[in-house]
Amino acid sequence: MVWAAATIPMGILGWLVAPALAHDPQKLDSRRLAMLTVGLVWQFVLVLILLHQEAGNLRWSTIRQRLWLNRPRSPQTMKPRGRLWWWLVPLIVLTAIYELQVGGMLDKLWTSVFPFLAEPQGLALGSALESPETRSQMVGSWDFLGLFLLSALFNTVLGEELLFRGLLLPRMAGVFRKWDWVMNGLLFGFYHVHTPWNMLTSAIEGILLFALPTRYFRSSWFGVIPHSGQSIFFAILLLLLVLGLA
Repeated sequence: MVWAAATIPMGILGWLVAPALAHDPQKLDSRRLAMLTVGLVWQFVLVLILLHQEAGNLRWSTIRQRLWLNRPRSPQTMKPRGRLWWWLVPLIVLTAIYELQVGGMLDKLWTSVFPFLAEPQGLALGSALESPETRSQMVGSWDFLGLFLLSALFNTVLGEELLFRGLLLPRMAGVFRKWDWVMNGLLFGFYHVHTPWNMLTSAIEGILLFALPTRYFRSSWFGVIPHSGQSIFFAILLLLLVLGLA
């Protein structure tokens, strides 16, 4: 039910509301990004509602404990250990390599099997920015940059990660036991109905690079921080485009 409450609004906003508002659905338009941001904000609100129902309050101590927003714990002793943060370094590198080198190949494989899930031309941010016309239109577009930063905040910090790795993963062991991290990543992949061309990529990434480290160290920061790498990359790229430097 929680998965559906997050997934269905993203699908409706991405495929029904946004195209109805866009001037040209085939071109990069802030309206689609704005609509998906609404869906991500809703995920944050959903987490707070469910957490309040479960714990009876929204104090930071409660949020931190129940959403695993804490220091990583040793898998052997279950005690917090500061040096475990260093595991984020290879994890960030692996995530970057996966997204830059592997993700595109998996997207092509996925859409070759399910061609009806292929990405419409220019719809995703990354592919849209490959167009020289779009890149030139970004010069001085501070409003789009601000919208992207807001979307990124609720995407990889307060939205998707808080919901999937913070809320869902700690509670999935009761049903899926030692395979909770696998099911969490699969749910994360099939949640991407708003970008169905990268469902396979997102599922594998969710399983191995977000859910598994989060579960192993009992810290949802091990999903938030690697997941945020892509947002930081696009934020820097967009800033350079807005300034006319790229």
